[in-house]
Amino acid sequence: MSCPVTLKPASAADLIDAVADAARHGTRLAIAGGGSKAAIGAPAPDAMTLDMTGFAGVIDYDPAELVLTVGAGTPLAEIEALVAGAGQMLAFEPFDHGPIFGRAAKMATIGGIVAAGVAGSRRLSAGGVRDHLLGFRAVSGRGEAFVAGAKVVKNVTGYDLPKLACGSWGRLFALTELTLKTLPAARACATRAIAGLDPQQAQKAMALAMGSQADVSAAAHIPAHVRSEGALTAIRIAGFGPSVVARCAMLDRLLAEHGPVLALPDSEADAFWSDLRTLAPLGGSAPLWRINVPPSAGPQIVASLPADAGWTFDWAGGLIWAAFEGAPFMLRTAAEAAGGHAALVRAPADMRARISALHPQPRGVAALEARVRRAFDPQSIFETGRFRDAH
Repeated sequence: MSCPVTLKPASAADLIDAVADAARHGTRLAIAGGGSKAAIGAPAPDAMTLDMTGFAGVIDYDPAELVLTVGAGTPLAEIEALVAGAGQMLAFEPFDHGPIFGRAAKMATIGGIVAAGVAGSRRLSAGGVRDHLLGFRAVSGRGEAFVAGAKVVKNVTGYDLPKLACGSWGRLFALTELTLKTLPAARACATRAIAGLDPQQAQKAMALAMGSQADVSAAAHIPAHVRSEGALTAIRIAGFGPSVVARCAMLDRLLAEHGPVLALPDSEADAFWSDLRTLAPLGGSAPLWRINVPPSAGPQIVASLPADAGWTFDWAGGLIWAAFEGAPFMLRTAAEAAGGHAALVRAPADMRARISALHPQPRGVAALEARVRRAFDPQSIFETGRFRDAH
């Protein structure tokens, strides 16, 4: 029986009441924000939607202290515009799932981005979401409001729960307020590129750049069969102008062994990184996978994919986005053998009902995760079946 009702609490008290009412009636609550990730995971028609966009707005922003506190339902676009106006950024380069599903970009909420725990290309140099979340307020499945972490960058206590929140996918508690670290935005940015490399050559070139003193901001590769202009391996450098110029010169010398090094014009560089951010080369309806492996294993993974699979490398080969039909278990076996994991991001509803979105955990890890979930949500209020175990 479907449950079309949507609840939209506007305060922690409202949220506590909603959780308590769900506990009394045995109702499951599916936490929602901008809806950019609603089609990830198994359909959960019996869950009541808990719309968290009522917790929106800037609560406190102190650019001098590099600290921003916002409601969890605040749209990403609003946050990025605010910090850009102060010459700052969210350094983990939030990844927006919206365009993957044909939705407008930047409609995601910051709470959803933290709960998904997925960073963009700059994760390579700046760290992931968990490295930038200082603290939060939330309501647990017990109907209890609580605070975790701190509001100052220098305070290192209480970081465990913020790290636990990142990638929790709304299965532990409902986030209401987030405190994030901001950083100064780069004064200059440049992209060096090499055309025509195969996956193995591209990974070696990116590894060489990453191992240098060039302080690379991002490294990625889009192959020829999904890029009309041909295969391109790109290295991004960011920082103060003179430093960027010097580090680009270093890369020009270092990467020359892999072929002519191109200085991409800003318009071409912006188009490349935008395509990577929105996964435009992998548009369509084919099932889309997000594969995390050690960068050196990237070529091995793409070699195991069906011949018609579309894919891209990010994080110097450590993050692979792949779109193809069939062979999900083969992919997960290959990723696991390489020391990584594979998540199903986009797929038809019947496939999502059969195959877990998240990579199956070893039995011991799965048992530990279940204990953690029970500690925060003993009645499984937030456990809708969306991320059921693979079978």
